[in-house]
Amino acid sequence: MVEAPSPQIVWLSGLSGSGKTTAIKALEDVGYFCIDNLPIILLPTFINLIKNSKLDIHKIGIVVDIREKEFLKDVKTVIDQIKAMGVTLRILFLESSDDALITRFKTTRRQHPLAPSGKIIDGIRKERKNLSFLREMADQTLDTTNLSIHALRRQIMQIIAPGDARQKLSITFLAFGFKYGLPAELDLLFDVRFLPNPFFVEGLKNLTGFDESVRKFVLEKEETGAFLSHVEGLLSFLIPRYLEEGKAYLTIGIGCTGGVHRSVVVARELKNRFSESLKDLPVHLMDGFRDIG
Repeated sequence: MVEAPSPQIVWLSGLSGSGKTTAIKALEDVGYFCIDNLPIILLPTFINLIKNSKLDIHKIGIVVDIREKEFLKDVKTVIDQIKAMGVTLRILFLESSDDALITRFKTTRRQHPLAPSGKIIDGIRKERKNLSFLREMADQTLDTTNLSIHALRRQIMQIIAPGDARQKLSITFLAFGFKYGLPAELDLLFDVRFLPNPFFVEGLKNLTGFDESVRKFVLEKEETGAFLSHVEGLLSFLIPRYLEEGKAYLTIGIGCTGGVHRSVVVARELKNRFSESLKDLPVHLMDGFRDIG
């Protein structure tokens, strides 16, 4: 019997407003089972439950911070207990400058947990002092003062899971008909109604873009080849940048009048090209709301 791997726990803590919510979402994106604000005294029990269950949970991300009332009293004891349980524990502490934290609280109109009715700066200073011991215990400290949400997300992924730092962007080419309206989920839209329409060609009207004769009719046109080259070049430029910004889904609409002939042929061709060039990313083809390859 193969022994289950020991759980790996990333403990995210730090100053309120320093980006812990963004950080925990980044961990979720690389396969961590994440919990925000679990009462600290329950952590050892939770870990035991995971270790003794059949659940396939080996990477765990937790946020336990000053919001939890027993945090300061129990944190050192609980950390010692967790380390004694044979799990890998990594503590990442997030912090920012006072000015950056004040700006974030004012922007979001949130109250600081340690200054619900007083000055924000008083709460920040009190929290910074209270958490100084945990900052010293941390395996790594990350200053988020000058980081955007996207930059912070990339930093977290590179620190915790460098092999998974490139998120999987799911790409969908969606063939549709303009006469039925625009699909709501589109990120990009290309109109192929300028191409010759097989609907008006004898023997092709009742076929679809999945039939070889329709495919050949559309793809053999000079303007189709030029269009595909331009779109392929544009998408090859855009996709890496969407990845850098942490986009999880990219839906590219290819529309013709009825969504039967031209849009299907062009969407299939683009799907095939990018399936070949982007072997590490999932590329899908949809007709309306149906997954067709």
